[in-house]
Amino acid sequence: MNSDNQTRAFLLAHCQAYPRLELTDLFKALYQSACGCEHLVGDASAAAAYITDEAASCKPHSGAVIEPLDGEYVRVHLDILKDGLSADTFARLFARSAEHHDGAKALLEEKLDVLLRLAAQGEIPFSLEATRAAVDAWKKAGLPACHHSETFRRAYAPAYRLMKADYARLLPLLSRIDAALRDSDRVLLALDGACASGKTTLAAFLQKLYGCPLFHMDDFFLRPEQRTPERYAEPGGNVDRERFLAEVLIPLRAGETVQYRRFDCSTFTVLPPKPIAAGRLNVIEGTYSLHPDLEKQYDLSAVLKIPPDLQRERIITRNGVEMAQRFFDTWIPLEERYFNALRPDLRCTVVLD
Repeated sequence: MNSDNQTRAFLLAHCQAYPRLELTDLFKALYQSACGCEHLVGDASAAAAYITDEAASCKPHSGAVIEPLDGEYVRVHLDILKDGLSADTFARLFARSAEHHDGAKALLEEKLDVLLRLAAQGEIPFSLEATRAAVDAWKKAGLPACHHSETFRRAYAPAYRLMKADYARLLPLLSRIDAALRDSDRVLLALDGACASGKTTLAAFLQKLYGCPLFHMDDFFLRPEQRTPERYAEPGGNVDRERFLAEVLIPLRAGETVQYRRFDCSTFTVLPPKPIAAGRLNVIEGTYSLHPDLEKQYDLSAVLKIPPDLQRERIITRNGVEMAQRFFDTWIPLEERYFNALRPDLRCTVVLD
């Protein structure tokens, strides 16, 4: 679907979902779709307090908690807090989403052209004359951020925040994390999935969001003496899970400092230890992290999935054609044997597609 058709479908669906909306409400939806949040968020703590107060008094939302817009942003209704997400995490995601982009106003004008065509065709409940006059007046004012109409407020009592869609798709996992942190002093989270599925990117995002320590399965490749045909024949045998369990997971579970010893692939040796203190949240990322020998150590887990074509494209872009062939010939078949035999996607807390 091209961008104009996507905008057309969005506007028609929005009018159907909110039959009492006014033109300014369509303007607001298009502004949010193109430009994102109306203002920057300087103090996430203050924003969290405001969200908490607003959520306590707002009416339940009758539709989907996550409402797509026409672009990279979504509306997340405050009912999401009932699913376990903390106001602090919600506010941090809102603040991270509050960035304006060059070219946003030009994109907004393109979307307004679609709105005018719908009015000319009689497909929205506003005349072409009224729509054109309102669009011209808004453009003359510089296309500033606008508010919901009073009619919309009375009819639908909107209580939401804007968020990037990439963040919103993580909300099922983040809600589980926040709920677990409320109930436990220490939480261990495993992120498993195929190579290039986004595990490392997600883990780094969680580290920034929660300030938590991060541990990588790729730092625990097999030592030379472990690299036998019998070991490689095991589903999930392509990692030193015994050392990872003894040196990382068991100390973390006990709240102890981990003496982290990376395997150096250039020298085929285990490097000297680096102390890493256990956190409240501890993230373990990497394929094979949900091996049955390890999974009982975790409180939460997620498996990231990726279509084969996109995986291939990402690996070639990231690693180059020559190195990518090693993934296709060796490492991906080992991963697929693990996924097919041990099915971590059926044992995890959340699956992220």
